[in-house]
Amino acid sequence: MNHPRCIVLVGMPGSGKTTVGRELAKRLGLRFMDSDHEIEVRTGVKIPTIFEIEGEEGFRKRETLTLDELTHESGMVLATGGGAVIKPENRALLSSRGVVIYLNVPPHVLWERTRHDRSRPLLQVPDPRGRLQQLFIARDPLYREAAHVVVEGGRGTPHAMVRMIEKELQTLCEH
Repeated sequence: MNHPRCIVLVGMPGSGKTTVGRELAKRLGLRFMDSDHEIEVRTGVKIPTIFEIEGEEGFRKRETLTLDELTHESGMVLATGGGAVIKPENRALLSSRGVVIYLNVPPHVLWERTRHDRSRPLLQVPDPRGRLQQLFIARDPLYREAAHVVVEGGRGTPHAMVRMIEKELQTLCEH
């Protein structure tokens, strides 16, 4: 099977981008990269610290630069941060340089997966469940705009999602 040079996973926090991405990369014999992890490596600090010092805007600038660099590479599965699609330039560069796969997971499942996770700065609010719902409503159209493929998640295992993605990629590569 012919692989696109870069497979990009987008979706909400807790949608499984990193877990699914690692397994997909392994199955396809590609490298796995996580843009949030890469930002932490480059800055030497955790993302909540960047948010604390530079605010969301400062973080988003770093994110755009990192995505721009990473998507010039090939032979990789790239998991993006949940908010990577907020900036129009990010959506454009992701969809023009790779095959973008949106892992669409319902908000109630995202809540179950993220509610004990203290490392997600946008969810450190009085009503994190409500915040997830708001983020989902705002971001879902943006994920769909950037995506070549939408994979419905939340019910199956990461392995099942990887299988669905492989099928979708095969279909895409045949056309």
